[in-house]
Amino acid sequence: MKIYDYNGKKNICGERIHEARCRLRLTQSDLAAQLQVAGIMIERDSISRIEIGTRFVADYELRALSKILKVSVEWLLGME
Repeated sequence: MKIYDYNGKKNICGERIHEARCRLRLTQSDLAAQLQVAGIMIERDSISRIEIGTRFVADYELRALSKILKVSVEWLLGME
């Protein structure tokens, strides 16, 4: 499997996820717990890796993140 990077990162939404999470005053553990309730099995360390850009984000995770963080997928992707 080929590993792809975009400007040295594995995702383009990590910084926005961090921003939205902090705006809602959620910890990484809180966000992981809410994702787990939504059916996405993810741990706090994976949230950390997403935010620093060392973990890929699946499309279904992005959709769940946008709903929990109360932002659009487009905003998370930097398109708004």
